[in-house]
Amino acid sequence: MATLETARMVEGLREQTAGFARAAAGGDPEAMVPTCPDWPLRTLVGHIGQAHRWAAEMLRKGEPLAVPDPGQAGAGAPDGWERWLRDGAEKLIDAIAQVGADTEVWTFLGPRPAAFWLRRMLCDTAVHHYDAAATTGAAFEIADDLAADVITESLEMLASPGSESLKPSLVELRGRGERLGVRPDTGDGWVIVRSPEGLWWEHGPVKADAVVSGAVANLMLVCSRRLPLDDARVAVSGDRTLLEHWLAHMAF
Repeated sequence: MATLETARMVEGLREQTAGFARAAAGGDPEAMVPTCPDWPLRTLVGHIGQAHRWAAEMLRKGEPLAVPDPGQAGAGAPDGWERWLRDGAEKLIDAIAQVGADTEVWTFLGPRPAAFWLRRMLCDTAVHHYDAAATTGAAFEIADDLAADVITESLEMLASPGSESLKPSLVELRGRGERLGVRPDTGDGWVIVRSPEGLWWEHGPVKADAVVSGAVANLMLVCSRRLPLDDARVAVSGDRTLLEHWLAHMAF
């Protein structure tokens, strides 16, 4: 279930796409992305613009489509990246409006409201916005509500029925009731429980065997494996090895 209203997700997609475009602007297309080490910047740009268009086409056709190759995205010359990226985001926003945010559609986790793809692309764009900024040295900014929803969405996908069939290595996240906490500087956080049956989580006061705490934007980067646990912007308490194991196996 999305925790943001559709209008806010639309606004957020525009914010993060624009931020991504600014971060990539002026960068060397062949510069390797440190947080996506197999990709040069041009492929990262291609992935975002292509993914938005892929999701839009899938919604309009009402059927799954083959995942495209970001290396073949056709983003064009860097001086056209900003317009191309913005156009891709608008295609997705238009498709959501045409189909209806609540209309049930195909997703890799089973039938979901069409807003699933708006949220998925927003979260993907937010994380890759940071990747672009890390490549070019640009500033990275994200609103707290968007950063919090990136964390929530990742936990929802990890705990979804059928997630282990899509990525069998997620079985490694099962445990014996160990509790991991993600605690923002303000408000409640997230508690992840590793049960024998699988992963589940809840939002509320954080009481756990291991806790990572900090500003919500930095916690988003930890949970997306962009910041290491020893980064000065976050703090770890309790059994650090639990957090290390979770981060090592939670990529979806």
